Amino acid sequence: MPDLRELYQQVILDHHKRPRNFRKLAHVNRSAEGFNPLCGDKINLYLEVEDGVVKDVGFEGSGCAISTASASMMTESLKGKTEAEARALFEQFHKLVTGNGEQDASKLGKLAVFSGVRDYPVRVKCAVLCWHTMKAALDERKETVATE
Repeated sequence: MPDLRELYQQVILDHHKRPRNFRKLAHVNRSAEGFNPLCGDKINLYLEVEDGVVKDVGFEGSGCAISTASASMMTESLKGKTEAEARALFEQFHKLVTGNGEQDASKLGKLAVFSGVRDYPVRVKCAVLCWHTMKAALDERKETVATE
């Protein structure tokens, strides 16, 4: 198990140092802001949704390694998903990191690296900030998402 934990840490650190899709999109039709006052994480999430499908996604902001890595990996996972699939992915990820409910981590692919976050309750909010922000963008809510 230590080797697996080390691999997970490497993946998270890689996405923190070199976040994927860290950019504002040229064509944005859904967006939302998120803030985690406990850790200071901030995110602006941008979606291009066409015919109910997430065509492109990007984000900007600053945060801890878990927050940035979660946003980076989330954006990779969302491209090409329908809005319904994106919402289902949110539910699966949320169950994984909170430990609430049955969750098969294998369904989440690379996102399963966040399974250990549930052992650190303070870090759960870091991992889920971008996901709640994504939901707000899909719902076209304008208020800032806060983890408090």
